[in-house]
Amino acid sequence: MAVQETITFGEAIANLGNGIVWVLQNIALAFYNFGYALTHPQLWLDWSDKQAIMRFVYYGGSVEFFFVVFTAFVVLTAVGMWRNTFLWGCVRGLEAMANGVGRLFAWAGLLMVLQQIIIVFMQRIFTRPDISIGFGIPLQFDISWFAEELKLYNALVVSLCVTYAFVQGGHVRVDLIYSAVGHRAKRVIDMFGSLFFMMTGAVLVWMYGWFFLWRSLIVPKPSASDTLDRLLLKARALRWNVETIGFSPNGFTAYFLFKILLVAFAGLVFLHAMAFFWRSYLEWKEGPESEGKYLDRDTLGEGEEAYEGTH
Repeated sequence: MAVQETITFGEAIANLGNGIVWVLQNIALAFYNFGYALTHPQLWLDWSDKQAIMRFVYYGGSVEFFFVVFTAFVVLTAVGMWRNTFLWGCVRGLEAMANGVGRLFAWAGLLMVLQQIIIVFMQRIFTRPDISIGFGIPLQFDISWFAEELKLYNALVVSLCVTYAFVQGGHVRVDLIYSAVGHRAKRVIDMFGSLFFMMTGAVLVWMYGWFFLWRSLIVPKPSASDTLDRLLLKARALRWNVETIGFSPNGFTAYFLFKILLVAFAGLVFLHAMAFFWRSYLEWKEGPESEGKYLDRDTLGEGEEAYEGTH
């Protein structure tokens, strides 16, 4: 029995060693893979070639792509620890992107309200079964199509304004320990959360969302378990087959847009997890005086400070 336990422990150590070697190999290969992708864009961006489409599908959810992103994060973090000004620049750039995207797509909320008003008027006052928008060749659909399209505006706000809300401090957080600890302990908790909750969650959503998206756009349907060689074989029969099936007879027919937004959501969360980790590290290193440094938050204006953060 003792011998069996010793062998099992030895196998565990060997597996751990193999896993570490595998990770290091993929990190080393990430530089080559990234360089090769940049110097041979036609292999995955020339969508007139069916094999290029399949390469794009494969690499978007591949181990190779993950390690390219992971290695870039590690390299940028290492450089930023040496040059804090560089890391602050990365933080400001990513937070500016989050604010810019969020402030733009927050207007979808207004469009949603205006469209709902138009729907009510067309149904209750003009008793029209459809709505026609535009000149020449107008966009004309049944009212139920436009009614279901309201979900898209809501999805735009939820998926593309998520990091904007994070920068603005608009997310609800429940903290049993966080509020009671000091500045440096808070930053450590933030760094842990960004790595093990935000990043891992974003990676999982991306992995499921990526193939979920492409299975609604092309046939033969790709699978996460397909190897690159198998997808290249499938490319012979590849054709675009964008799903246009609604949930009701005359309902919204572009539900593939929600799948695109799911992937965009995961990408934005991952990028902001990087920014949040770097901000937390810099604030941990520089002390309490750096808290909120360069943070661009919206304000209601002078005299409205009491209402800030209550929306």
